[in-house]
Amino acid sequence: MFSRHARSISRPPVRAALLLAAVLAVGGCGASTTASTTASTASPTAAASAPATVAPAAAAGRLSITDPWVKTTKEGMTAAFGTLVNDGDADVTVTAGASPLSPKVELHEVVETGGKMVMRPKAGGFVVPAHGTLELKPGGDHIMLMGVTEEVKPGARVAFTLTVKDGAPLQFTAVGKDFAGGKEDYQPGHQG
Repeated sequence: MFSRHARSISRPPVRAALLLAAVLAVGGCGASTTASTTASTASPTAAASAPATVAPAAAAGRLSITDPWVKTTKEGMTAAFGTLVNDGDADVTVTAGASPLSPKVELHEVVETGGKMVMRPKAGGFVVPAHGTLELKPGGDHIMLMGVTEEVKPGARVAFTLTVKDGAPLQFTAVGKDFAGGKEDYQPGHQG
């Protein structure tokens, strides 16, 4: 009887210690885990409550994005922009992108070929220099979304995940903006 009683007394402190350790571990991840999870799993419409900022910890404190936005569209293609910021001591390469808004997301550049400005996938991805920035802008490097699954209206919040070579993914929410720009159409058959 004593041995059964001793077991029942010793188990609750062990369980309590394990519970406390679990709470502390989850608490240590705190807001950045929640923000990352929300941005990566929410639909573009559901992401409306997510902030339009980035949790820098989502990319190991090295890569973030400022002022992310996506061009409004009714259907077809669109593009996302902002400024990638690398606070680390080494260059960071973004190799791919994803969004619940589109089944196909590519990293694009605009280059001059034969006297014409042409959009094309950027070989090797986006390289953000150490302690530097890379501006994603209309008529330049941008995140291309093809086969957009729902209309993007002004103020819409669209979740994105960028894959980083040898690093944690960067998750963020971009805001829908109307933009007429320099004749960028981002529709099939458009060459510049």
